[in-house]
Amino acid sequence: MSEGEREDLAELLARRGLTEDAARPEAVEKRHAAGGRTARENLADLVDPGSFVEYGRYAIAAQRGRRELDDLIARTPADGLIGGTARVNGDLFGAERAACAVLSYDYTVLAGTQGALGHRKKDRLFELIERMRLPVVFYAEGGGGRPGDTDYPVVSALDTRAFALWAKLSGLVPRIAIVHGRCFAGNAVIAGCADLIVATEGSSLGMGGPAMIAGGGLGNVHPDEVGPIETQTANGVVDLAVADEAEATAVTKKLLAYFQGATAPGPEPDQARLRGLVPERRRRAYDPRPIAETICDEGSVTFLRERFAPEMVTALARIEGRPLGIVANDTRHMAGAVTSEAADKAARLLQLCDAFGLPVVSLVDTPGYMVGPEAEATGLVRHASRLLVAGAALRVPLVAVVLRRGYGLGAQAMVGGSLHEPLLTVAWPSAHLGPMGLEGAVRLALRKELEAIPAEAEREQRVRDLTAAAEENAKALNAAALFELDDVVDPAETRGLIASTLTAAAGSTPPGAHRFVDTW
Repeated sequence: MSEGEREDLAELLARRGLTEDAARPEAVEKRHAAGGRTARENLADLVDPGSFVEYGRYAIAAQRGRRELDDLIARTPADGLIGGTARVNGDLFGAERAACAVLSYDYTVLAGTQGALGHRKKDRLFELIERMRLPVVFYAEGGGGRPGDTDYPVVSALDTRAFALWAKLSGLVPRIAIVHGRCFAGNAVIAGCADLIVATEGSSLGMGGPAMIAGGGLGNVHPDEVGPIETQTANGVVDLAVADEAEATAVTKKLLAYFQGATAPGPEPDQARLRGLVPERRRRAYDPRPIAETICDEGSVTFLRERFAPEMVTALARIEGRPLGIVANDTRHMAGAVTSEAADKAARLLQLCDAFGLPVVSLVDTPGYMVGPEAEATGLVRHASRLLVAGAALRVPLVAVVLRRGYGLGAQAMVGGSLHEPLLTVAWPSAHLGPMGLEGAVRLALRKELEAIPAEAEREQRVRDLTAAAEENAKALNAAALFELDDVVDPAETRGLIASTLTAAAGSTPPGAHRFVDTW
């Protein structure tokens, strides 16, 4: 104690010091040796300097019945859960728009497990988040429920409120979960209820860890094999896979910014490039990502769930600084058809954008819904319809651009159910539209005529001739002549048209009842 310092203040400062990383060098060194960062290091990297207001700093594990108080103070700071309010991206948005809540389990404290006081702390913060409407970032790593707490009488602990309170925030505030290392059981539920999950290489995410798996008689499984990142990206659980916690934190700041509002317009790519990004050969597949990246502000596009349902591209981006969502068909996979998984992927992005006021741009090039016995075995009737329902429920502006093929119900689902549902529906000169794939339509409509042609070569030539005629009729210009489209445009004009339409629609989104966002 320095000269003139009060004893009570000295006691407080000493106790505060025990909550910092510097008080536990061995735990910190072990964490660093494993390639990780401490919870406080992650939060310091995430939030604006000096903005963190911590709640429950002096909580300790509820284990006084079996451990000494000094030991608990020294080894279980914050009961393994650090949380509070802060600012993130204040340099872009200013203090008010940058306000958010941040939470992090501390893996150096009892493997990031969920303790009794930690649950109470979450309850408190989740209720404050609802009251203050704060976006949330949650570092979710940890082993789930903690069986070792002794200070509270408990039988099942099923009356814990934290999970209900966290789930009720769905659609009310944007929530981003970061997963590093092992994240099981209750910790995994925190991640799974979030709107977006960012996970690092080597992470393992699962509803039950090895102990629960073994306890259920399901054998012994190594923690890293429960739900490895390779599995959880391919099945769509993880939205973004990154190398480490530093990259996860940087990506999360970018993701959070989409929900914090508009920024100054970013650099505009050369729009003339758009004229050559759709191949002239109608059957040639191409990547729609460069189209999205060219339409949007340079460097503003973040693609989501890339390994899941790759036939559908989903992204968050900006045009002239305005945040928005993008859905697009990728013809390199399943010819761009709308599969069950693709419909789920796109529908969830529509829900996310609708909940938080982000307009949507749909880039259409699809032969329609994927059909056939294998497709139907995936529950296509229900999953396909999900995209239509999500599109019809949109309250935010939707702009549709038909790049090449717009066929059938799948194309209608990509534009909110009808070409006249979006605020603006335009097509590029390369576009063709129809109620189904043109060659298939020819074969179906003229089946008897074709069957009457005995020579196969002659019959197939007739199909080609009729298909060519159908393609001429299906051109976007012909559809526009009947006002099925609002316009056919030079691709280089697309960005400007989208920006002008969204500016005209600013403030037009009607207020609606709180809707949750599907976790899937």
